[in-house]
Amino acid sequence: MRPRKATVAIVQASPVYMNLEQSTEKALDLVTQAAAQGAQIIVFGETWLPGYPAWLDYCPDAALWNHEPTKQVFARLRENSILVPGRETTLFGRLAQELAITLVMGVNERVDSGPGNGTLYNSLLFIGPLGKILNHHRKLMPTYTERMVWGQGDGHGMTSIESAAGRLSGLICWEHWMPLSRHVLHEAGEDIHVAAWPSVHEMHQLASRHYAFEGRCFVLAAGLIMTAGDLPIELNKPGELANNPQQLLLRGGSAIIGPDGHYVVEPVFDRETILIRELDLQMIDRERMTLDVSGHYHRPDIFDVRVRRSRSPKKRNQTISPVAKRV
Repeated sequence: MRPRKATVAIVQASPVYMNLEQSTEKALDLVTQAAAQGAQIIVFGETWLPGYPAWLDYCPDAALWNHEPTKQVFARLRENSILVPGRETTLFGRLAQELAITLVMGVNERVDSGPGNGTLYNSLLFIGPLGKILNHHRKLMPTYTERMVWGQGDGHGMTSIESAAGRLSGLICWEHWMPLSRHVLHEAGEDIHVAAWPSVHEMHQLASRHYAFEGRCFVLAAGLIMTAGDLPIELNKPGELANNPQQLLLRGGSAIIGPDGHYVVEPVFDRETILIRELDLQMIDRERMTLDVSGHYHRPDIFDVRVRRSRSPKKRNQTISPVAKRV
């Protein structure tokens, strides 16, 4: 049975771009600050560790074939990406256990052995109050030029987890426009959904609000802060960005949205902040009276969705119903 109340926090901040060690230290401090204000769930945006590769969008030569500076940037990103499990997940796990919180962190994940060896993934990690990784979701489909950086994810993390603040799930960026991804998580019975974005601009606000309304859940839309000065020094920048290193490329826009699609906390742009709010989880049941897409508003006699959850390529035929993980 879900609790009546839950206190959640979105950390909207810039990492120490492409510096894993310093970004990790900053994240640990920010988590401690949020927990001190009563947060039970603390959320960071897409690939916060060690930063979103916005150079794909802003550096005109980044996508050139066989471009040596881009190779150098990719190598630096890979060097500063995390292993799962690894040193950073151990540090976050210890802090989550110490503070009795659930932490959701967007990361660049490096794979050095086994299936996917050599690949980077855009991943979302859910670390619980016992210090363990409760869910590990890899972005299913990197968008457009992101495919130069990240591999395709799998269905392993397409579920929800039980927490002291209710059932928790998440998707990354444009996965929120994949109808079957949304439906699978709605069926997993999520109470609070993490929508991890690089920056929550207007279309991302629309997708986040639609998700909350459709899923009858709270949505934590989490964005990052990034300046032009963070763009890799190896790559050429347009003149206006080179001459204005403080210009914001990723403007945050983090917000908390209720299951009726309206804002609980309005979007905050252009500054680092920690958004904290106590949520009335009974609102979920009130809103499901009119719409429940995995319940009375669903037609399983007509529609059938199957999910292949195996992480191993040798087990692609495995299917499991989309129920919540219980911890």
